[in-house]
Amino acid sequence: MAQEHHLSVTRTARYFQSGELSADTRQVWFVCHGYGQLAQYFIRHFAALTAANPALVVIAPEGLSRFYLQGTGGRVGASWMTREDRLTEIDDYVGYLNQLAASVLAAVPADVRVTVLGFSQGAATVSRWLARAAFRPARLVLWAGAFPPDIDFSVASHLLQDLPVTLVCGDEDEFIKPEDVEKQRQFLQQLGVEPQVIGFAGRHTLHPGVLQQLAAS
Repeated sequence: MAQEHHLSVTRTARYFQSGELSADTRQVWFVCHGYGQLAQYFIRHFAALTAANPALVVIAPEGLSRFYLQGTGGRVGASWMTREDRLTEIDDYVGYLNQLAASVLAAVPADVRVTVLGFSQGAATVSRWLARAAFRPARLVLWAGAFPPDIDFSVASHLLQDLPVTLVCGDEDEFIKPEDVEKQRQFLQQLGVEPQVIGFAGRHTLHPGVLQQLAAS
Protein backbone atom coordinates (compact mmCIF):
# COMPACT_ATOMS: atom_id res chain seq x y z
CA MET A 1 0.00 0.00 0.00
CA ALA A 2 1.38 3.43 -0.96
CA GLN A 3 2.31 5.78 1.86
CA GLU A 4 1.67 9.50 1.73
CA HIS A 5 4.56 11.86 2.47
CA HIS A 6 5.06 15.62 2.44
CA LEU A 7 8.13 17.66 1.52
CA SER A 8 8.38 21.39 2.19
CA VAL A 9 9.72 23.30 -0.81
CA THR A 10 10.37 26.94 -1.65
CA ARG A 11 8.11 28.48 -4.25
CA THR A 12 7.30 31.99 -5.44
CA ALA A 13 3.99 33.56 -4.48
CA ARG A 14 2.45 36.49 -6.35
CA TYR A 15 0.63 39.52 -4.99
CA PHE A 16 -0.48 42.88 -6.34
CA GLN A 17 -0.35 46.28 -4.69
CA SER A 18 -2.35 49.45 -5.26
CA GLY A 19 -0.86 52.56 -3.67
CA GLU A 20 2.63 53.18 -2.26
CA LEU A 21 3.81 52.01 1.15
CA SER A 22 5.52 54.81 3.07
CA ALA A 23 5.78 56.59 6.39
CA ASP A 24 2.62 58.46 5.36
CA THR A 25 0.52 55.30 4.98
CA ARG A 26 -2.37 55.30 7.43
CA GLN A 27 -4.44 52.37 6.17
CA VAL A 28 -3.52 48.98 4.73
CA TRP A 29 -6.11 46.62 3.29
CA PHE A 30 -5.30 42.96 2.71
CA VAL A 31 -7.89 41.63 0.24
CA CYS A 32 -8.21 37.97 -0.76
CA HIS A 33 -9.99 36.95 -3.96
CA GLY A 34 -12.52 34.18 -4.46
CA TYR A 35 -12.26 30.79 -6.14
CA GLY A 36 -11.16 30.93 -9.77
CA GLN A 37 -10.10 34.59 -9.69
CA LEU A 38 -6.70 36.22 -10.17
CA ALA A 39 -5.36 38.97 -7.92
CA GLN A 40 -4.37 41.24 -10.82
CA TYR A 41 -8.02 41.60 -11.82
CA PHE A 42 -9.46 41.44 -8.31
CA ILE A 43 -7.41 44.43 -7.13
CA ARG A 44 -8.86 46.64 -9.85
CA HIS A 45 -12.03 46.91 -7.79
CA PHE A 46 -10.03 48.88 -5.21
CA ALA A 47 -8.22 51.27 -7.56
CA ALA A 48 -10.68 54.11 -6.96
CA LEU A 49 -10.11 53.87 -3.21
CA THR A 50 -6.33 54.24 -3.39
CA ALA A 51 -6.63 56.96 -6.05
CA ALA A 52 -8.87 58.96 -3.73
CA ASN A 53 -6.71 58.39 -0.64
CA PRO A 54 -2.90 58.33 -1.03
CA ALA A 55 -2.60 57.19 2.59
CA LEU A 56 -4.42 53.92 1.73
CA VAL A 57 -2.60 50.90 0.29
CA VAL A 58 -4.34 47.73 -0.89
CA ILE A 59 -2.48 44.41 -1.00
CA ALA A 60 -4.04 41.55 -2.98
CA PRO A 61 -2.28 38.19 -2.55
CA GLU A 62 -3.02 35.43 -5.02
CA GLY A 63 -3.85 31.82 -4.22
CA LEU A 64 -0.94 29.43 -4.69
CA SER A 65 -2.79 27.05 -7.03
CA ARG A 66 -3.65 28.16 -10.58
CA PHE A 67 -5.67 26.26 -13.15
CA TYR A 68 -7.50 26.67 -16.45
CA LEU A 69 -11.10 27.60 -15.78
CA GLN A 70 -12.33 25.54 -18.73
CA GLY A 71 -10.52 22.63 -20.30
CA THR A 72 -6.80 22.89 -20.99
CA GLY A 73 -6.51 26.47 -22.19
CA GLY A 74 -7.98 29.93 -22.07
CA ARG A 75 -8.72 31.88 -18.92
CA VAL A 76 -6.79 31.04 -15.76
CA GLY A 77 -7.97 31.30 -12.16
CA ALA A 78 -6.45 30.63 -8.76
CA SER A 79 -7.63 28.76 -5.69
CA TRP A 80 -6.66 28.96 -2.03
CA MET A 81 -7.40 25.31 -1.36
CA THR A 82 -9.49 22.29 -2.27
CA ARG A 83 -10.55 19.30 -0.21
CA GLU A 84 -7.48 17.40 -1.45
CA ASP A 85 -4.61 17.60 1.10
CA ARG A 86 -6.66 20.38 2.66
CA LEU A 87 -4.78 20.92 5.92
CA THR A 88 -1.43 21.15 4.17
CA GLU A 89 -2.78 23.73 1.73
CA ILE A 90 -4.11 25.76 4.67
CA ASP A 91 -0.71 25.61 6.37
CA ASP A 92 0.95 26.77 3.15
CA TYR A 93 -1.27 29.79 2.57
CA VAL A 94 -1.22 30.82 6.24
CA GLY A 95 2.57 30.80 6.16
CA TYR A 96 2.57 32.74 2.89
CA LEU A 97 0.13 35.39 4.14
CA ASN A 98 2.01 35.79 7.42
CA GLN A 99 5.27 36.36 5.55
CA LEU A 100 3.59 38.85 3.23
CA ALA A 101 1.97 40.76 6.10
CA ALA A 102 5.26 40.96 8.00
CA SER A 103 6.97 42.45 4.95
CA VAL A 104 4.20 44.98 4.29
CA LEU A 105 3.67 46.09 7.87
CA ALA A 106 7.41 46.58 8.39
CA ALA A 107 7.27 49.34 5.75
CA VAL A 108 4.54 51.43 7.41
CA PRO A 109 4.00 53.13 10.79
CA ALA A 110 3.23 50.81 13.70
CA ASP A 111 -0.17 52.42 14.27
CA VAL A 112 -1.42 51.81 10.71
CA ARG A 113 -5.07 50.73 10.54
CA VAL A 114 -5.40 47.29 8.94
CA THR A 115 -8.54 46.04 7.22
CA VAL A 116 -8.73 42.40 6.13
CA LEU A 117 -11.32 41.60 3.47
CA GLY A 118 -12.11 38.19 2.05
CA PHE A 119 -14.41 37.66 -0.91
CA SER A 120 -16.22 34.33 -1.39
CA GLN A 121 -13.62 31.56 -0.85
CA GLY A 122 -11.30 34.31 0.37
CA ALA A 123 -13.57 34.92 3.38
CA ALA A 124 -12.74 31.53 4.90
CA THR A 125 -9.12 32.01 3.83
CA VAL A 126 -8.62 35.26 5.73
CA SER A 127 -10.47 33.92 8.77
CA ARG A 128 -8.18 30.89 9.02
CA TRP A 129 -5.18 33.14 8.42
CA LEU A 130 -6.08 35.62 11.16
CA ALA A 131 -6.55 32.78 13.65
CA ARG A 132 -2.78 32.20 13.26
CA ALA A 133 -1.55 35.69 12.33
CA ALA A 134 1.03 37.72 14.24
CA PHE A 135 -1.00 40.93 14.04
CA ARG A 136 -4.55 41.95 14.82
CA PRO A 137 -6.57 43.90 12.25
CA ALA A 138 -8.84 46.83 13.01
CA ARG A 139 -11.72 45.06 11.27
CA LEU A 140 -12.65 41.97 9.28
CA VAL A 141 -14.89 42.11 6.21
CA LEU A 142 -16.46 38.85 5.00
CA TRP A 143 -17.94 39.55 1.55
CA ALA A 144 -20.20 36.89 0.02
CA GLY A 145 -18.47 34.31 2.18
CA ALA A 146 -18.47 32.90 5.70
CA PHE A 147 -16.34 32.52 8.78
CA PRO A 148 -15.39 28.81 8.68
CA PRO A 149 -17.18 26.74 11.34
CA ASP A 150 -14.28 24.30 11.64
CA ILE A 151 -11.99 26.74 13.47
CA ASP A 152 -11.62 25.72 17.11
CA PHE A 153 -14.28 27.54 19.16
CA SER A 154 -11.84 28.93 21.73
CA VAL A 155 -9.48 30.15 18.99
CA ALA A 156 -12.35 31.74 17.07
CA SER A 157 -13.72 33.41 20.20
CA HIS A 158 -10.30 34.84 21.04
CA LEU A 159 -9.77 36.11 17.49
CA LEU A 160 -13.17 37.77 17.27
CA GLN A 161 -13.16 39.33 20.73
CA ASP A 162 -13.59 43.10 20.24
CA LEU A 163 -12.96 42.70 16.49
CA PRO A 164 -15.49 44.55 14.33
CA VAL A 165 -16.87 42.19 11.67
CA THR A 166 -18.84 43.25 8.60
CA LEU A 167 -20.87 40.86 6.45
CA VAL A 168 -21.56 42.02 2.88
CA CYS A 169 -23.72 40.28 0.30
CA GLY A 170 -25.73 41.16 -2.79
CA ASP A 171 -29.49 40.57 -2.79
CA GLU A 172 -29.21 38.50 -5.99
CA ASP A 173 -26.10 36.52 -5.07
CA GLU A 174 -26.33 33.22 -6.91
CA PHE A 175 -24.43 31.34 -4.21
CA ILE A 176 -25.62 32.92 -0.96
CA LYS A 177 -29.24 33.40 0.03
CA PRO A 178 -30.56 35.90 2.62
CA GLU A 179 -31.13 33.02 5.04
CA ASP A 180 -27.45 32.06 4.71
CA VAL A 181 -26.43 35.57 5.74
CA GLU A 182 -28.79 35.37 8.72
CA LYS A 183 -27.33 31.99 9.74
CA GLN A 184 -23.85 33.48 9.55
CA ARG A 185 -24.94 36.43 11.69
CA GLN A 186 -26.34 34.05 14.30
CA PHE A 187 -23.20 31.91 14.20
CA LEU A 188 -21.02 34.96 14.83
CA GLN A 189 -23.30 36.00 17.67
CA GLN A 190 -22.58 32.65 19.31
CA LEU A 191 -18.90 33.59 19.12
CA GLY A 192 -19.60 36.88 20.87
CA VAL A 193 -19.77 39.14 17.81
CA GLU A 194 -22.61 41.34 16.61
CA PRO A 195 -21.62 41.84 12.97
CA GLN A 196 -22.57 44.78 10.82
CA VAL A 197 -24.59 43.52 7.84
CA ILE A 198 -24.48 45.45 4.56
CA GLY A 199 -26.59 44.48 1.58
CA PHE A 200 -26.63 45.86 -1.94
CA ALA A 201 -28.52 45.34 -5.18
CA GLY A 202 -26.36 42.91 -7.11
CA ARG A 203 -24.97 39.44 -7.53
CA HIS A 204 -21.80 37.57 -6.46
CA THR A 205 -19.41 40.47 -6.94
CA LEU A 206 -17.80 43.46 -5.27
CA HIS A 207 -19.82 46.67 -5.27
CA PRO A 208 -18.08 50.06 -5.73
CA GLY A 209 -20.51 51.97 -3.52
CA VAL A 210 -20.12 49.56 -0.61
CA LEU A 211 -16.33 49.63 -0.95
CA GLN A 212 -16.41 53.41 -0.76
CA GLN A 213 -18.68 53.17 2.28
CA LEU A 214 -16.20 50.85 3.98
CA ALA A 215 -13.25 53.08 3.08
CA ALA A 216 -14.99 56.08 4.60
CA SER A 217 -15.91 54.34 7.87
